[in-house]
Amino acid sequence: MATLHAAEVRIVPLVRDNSVLVTFELTGGYTTDVSDAVKSGLKTTFTYTVDLRQHVPAWVDRTLATSVVTNTVQYDNLTRRATLVRTVDGQVEDTQTTDDEALIRRWMTTLQKEPLFRTAELEQNREYYVRVRATARPTNGSMLWPFSGGISGITKFTFIR
Repeated sequence: MATLHAAEVRIVPLVRDNSVLVTFELTGGYTTDVSDAVKSGLKTTFTYTVDLRQHVPAWVDRTLATSVVTNTVQYDNLTRRATLVRTVDGQVEDTQTTDDEALIRRWMTTLQKEPLFRTAELEQNREYYVRVRATARPTNGSMLWPFSGGISGITKFTFIR
């Protein structure tokens, strides 16, 4: 019986050149169960919904922009190689083919300095936050499948121009 690993999202927003660059890592999400599913040839997808939000006192926080990052792996049992595809808002950003398990794990669980949002709508010296919600597909209906119901994390930052 596999053990359930606690998954969490670590987020680092960085403002550079009129963009909010987002880096995140899903720790504990690529479990033995996920690895086994990938190696079986089952197409596996981690979807990250990334929101740029503004805290509004005494009201519902405002979502300024949303971006969807999808990391997919399809393992070919005949060649023993995996095809990795990353899409951002429906557009293919990158594809790779590999037999390296560590690369597959990093691909599925991290994003590095991706310019997901523009700073044009942000107000100077105002606090914002980035929220990342992660889901996995397919779900196998088991509590052992990581974050099948979704997990999320948030990180605040102040926009200074």
